[in-house]
Amino acid sequence: MKKMVVLFTVAILSAGGCSGMSATEQRVLSGGAMGAAGGAVIGAVAGSAALGAAAGGGAGLLGGYVYDQYQKSQGKP
Repeated sequence: MKKMVVLFTVAILSAGGCSGMSATEQRVLSGGAMGAAGGAVIGAVAGSAALGAAAGGGAGLLGGYVYDQYQKSQGKP
């Protein structure tokens, strides 16, 4: 029961932490998170989940930024 309360509290605080972010910050952060998750999975299969997560996170951050710049060039916020 105590574990469930702690997890619920962390989830609520994490969701509220992103509410004041700009569109660029949200896109870069979500790209990094998705890249790290994907990299960790691929890295685990290849032998090093931590190295995969680091490489995937970096690529995701860059991808999120490039996507944000593309959206801005299309006139979208």
